[in-house]
Amino acid sequence: MLVTEVDGDDVVVRYADPDHAATRVSVWAHLRLGDTTMHEVEGGWEIRLTDLPVDRLEYLIDVEEVMRPDPSNPRVVPGPFGDHSWIPLPGYREPTWLDIQPVGGERTSLTLSRTGAGRLDAEIWSPTGHAASDPLPMLISHDGPEMDAYGDLTAYAGAMIAADMLPPMRVALVSPGPRRNKRYAANPRYSRALTSRLVPALTEAVATRGKPVLMGQSLGALAALHAVWTAPAAFAGLLLQSGSFFTRDLDPQESGFEYWREVTGFVTSLGAATQAAPGAPPITMTCGTAEENHANNLAMRDHLGAVGIETAWGEVRQGHTWTCWRDTLDPHLTDLLLRVWT
Repeated sequence: MLVTEVDGDDVVVRYADPDHAATRVSVWAHLRLGDTTMHEVEGGWEIRLTDLPVDRLEYLIDVEEVMRPDPSNPRVVPGPFGDHSWIPLPGYREPTWLDIQPVGGERTSLTLSRTGAGRLDAEIWSPTGHAASDPLPMLISHDGPEMDAYGDLTAYAGAMIAADMLPPMRVALVSPGPRRNKRYAANPRYSRALTSRLVPALTEAVATRGKPVLMGQSLGALAALHAVWTAPAAFAGLLLQSGSFFTRDLDPQESGFEYWREVTGFVTSLGAATQAAPGAPPITMTCGTAEENHANNLAMRDHLGAVGIETAWGEVRQGHTWTCWRDTLDPHLTDLLLRVWT
């Protein structure tokens, strides 16, 4: 039987095809792996992946341009584009908080139908036993429903509360809406709607202690930084995960992105700043070392520190995945929340 396995620091991917009905089989991953075309072996196809830049490989089998999870590997991770196979290498460790039974939670919905950025939807997660009138700190997440479904955000919050590692808190899961790219690409209408309409609505719906912390992933991280750059006093802290801080020099491969000009324009203007606005909150950044965004995130980290913003950094040997963002929540988000909430 052909079975995918880890062999030392390599991953040997195998695909059963006894009659060799397929004419081409390869491995797809959101990484630069070189030529991943599999070669024929008895009973099917095989490739040895060496010098992998990650400790956890998420991948698909490409059979004549049809993508599918690896049928020989029972490990799958869900995502907005379907399940992907994954396999741990010797250096990978899942977060320990996944083994903690989280506290229960209750959810309420909030909708703003008329804003400059269109309709805004959010869901507020609160730990069981706390009324809306109980003042608790709040974490707001861009791409909130996705970060909860694929990045276990409220499970993380519940586990941290259960283990007394964080105080009871609320999590506001903000939907990106139907035109995510336009909304998150340094869009001033969205930044104003977020800071002047949505945040006040959230903190009026439930009693909130102090200013909320805002987090985002990928383009959502760019939108979070843009919001704070235009309204620095709105938040107590920022978590920016694998931000899409594109520049013309570092990211020419992204030049076909429909909002390339808006993104690079904001990043360029921010890069020209010599001093942060008064009241800018502390920022924690995380990124996978195998991401194309790694270089632009390092550059942004260095610039934010240079203009006077307290900036912390964390990274893991992973790619641009929801799991990467889940795996960097602790200790990096934990430390940020403790710093600004206690």
